[in-house]
Amino acid sequence: MGDAPEPFAGEAPENPVGVAPAVAGEGPGASDAPGAAPKRRRGRTVALVAVAAVLGVVVGTCAGYLVQADREPTALPPLSQPVLAQAKGEAPEPLPAARDRRVKTDGDLRKLFLKKPRGAEEPDWPMGSDGWLELTEFAGYYEEPGDMFGGLVMDGFRRAAVTGWSDNDHSVEIRLIQFRQEETLAAAETVDNSQYWADEEDDTDSWLVPGTGEGRVYVHKSPDREPGYEPVYGAEAHIWRGDIAVEIWVYGSKPVPKKMIMDLAERQMERL
Repeated sequence: MGDAPEPFAGEAPENPVGVAPAVAGEGPGASDAPGAAPKRRRGRTVALVAVAAVLGVVVGTCAGYLVQADREPTALPPLSQPVLAQAKGEAPEPLPAARDRRVKTDGDLRKLFLKKPRGAEEPDWPMGSDGWLELTEFAGYYEEPGDMFGGLVMDGFRRAAVTGWSDNDHSVEIRLIQFRQEETLAAAETVDNSQYWADEEDDTDSWLVPGTGEGRVYVHKSPDREPGYEPVYGAEAHIWRGDIAVEIWVYGSKPVPKKMIMDLAERQMERL
């Protein structure tokens, strides 16, 4: 009765006396269990390396400041540049007024027009006041005067001059339109716009005017026909130079020869 029963051979006791039960994941051999990932312990070594790296950066920065502080300051280059010696010799004489284009174009534009041919008559249509066109008058030449008026104001319209004459077969009108050109090349843009609409006319031939860059003349081979009026043939030229746009218009009861409109364009540009 007082003796404890002995276990059967080959059979281990369920809870040997004095041995604590093992906890999962602890104890020797726990990491060798199937499917269990080994755990890495953080020791002091990692922390010490991080602290040493930070201290190294701080010490290096301080050393750099100390080295820079001990150096002599670098002198900056002077703001003033050396004075260049003036070339010897006589100063060139200014251009005479006859060769200074700016003097011509800032003067009376009406003096730059072609002279009327001998035997030509004064035109029988209104041509401004004493050879000048006001802004409203010039805008009135277009199909939408209100829009054109605003556009000319935005383009810096300065002034416009006009002349013309009539002979037995044709009538000629020449306009010089000058712009201030403070922000845009308004003279060139005005000519581009006029050339666009001239190209839109049916049955029209055009040619470049020599020596003017993109200046062109246009001959409309088909006449304009309106009830109650005789057919009217037309030709035109649109050229620019500097701040002045040049418009030449020729109308007549007979077709306008290319030679006529080209000659007018070339001779008028020679005066500019």
